[in-house]
Amino acid sequence: MSNTYFDLSGQTAIVTGSSRGLGQFMALALAKAGAELILTARKKEDCAETIGKIVEAGGVQPTAVDLDVRSEASIDKFSKFLADRGRPVEILVNNAGCNIRKSVLDVSWDDWNTIIETNLRGPFFVTKAVVPRMIQQGYGRIVNIGSVTSVFGYAGIVPYTASRGGVLQMTKAMADEFGKDGITVNCLAPGWFKTAQTQKLYDNPEWLAYIVDRIPVGRPGQPHDLDGSIVFLSSKESEYITGQILLVDGGITTGATKATV
Repeated sequence: MSNTYFDLSGQTAIVTGSSRGLGQFMALALAKAGAELILTARKKEDCAETIGKIVEAGGVQPTAVDLDVRSEASIDKFSKFLADRGRPVEILVNNAGCNIRKSVLDVSWDDWNTIIETNLRGPFFVTKAVVPRMIQQGYGRIVNIGSVTSVFGYAGIVPYTASRGGVLQMTKAMADEFGKDGITVNCLAPGWFKTAQTQKLYDNPEWLAYIVDRIPVGRPGQPHDLDGSIVFLSSKESEYITGQILLVDGGITTGATKATV
């Protein structure tokens, strides 16, 4: 008996910010599940590595498109690209994001705007550009990428935690708004994964030991740890799950440590 669960063949998935890091990992996972990918970055040429990995893995040839989620004009251009393409889009992964690590006292007006515009305003307006086609077809899967900071607070990244908390609340409200249209909206929240944004932290052995001590499974996240979650939330099988946060964090949000009492 064949098992066709979580098969995304024949579906199109958009992954924003998919030139590197978690976006690249998730795009590759969706491609392996059969989806055709539309990859985005501020410069589409930056997606070359992701395209190469997908093709090497036997996936459908992806399309790369310029998209700056901080630019209204860029999002409008992306919307026109989708209209001209004239084909359904079943999956949207709002992954593009950024962080600036500073004390509250050192955060500038521009720092705040950069983070909020990228992490919160961008996903809202990209969704606005994509969702009419999902409404028309009566089906869609939207996955907003949050983080453990959607539910935890950390010193030194206050604007970032504000943006990720906002992503979770936006997810819940969108789920309520679009549920009647056959569209689910969920938040996938990775824990500590090594990316370009977190490289500096991982270079500090004391910090790494501190974090690992607080992760019940005893290690930081690896790229493959997101595969099952992103494919599941993007699939038909997740149709009765919406407005939820799925923390893929090795258990760090339990608040536990290995210390004994």
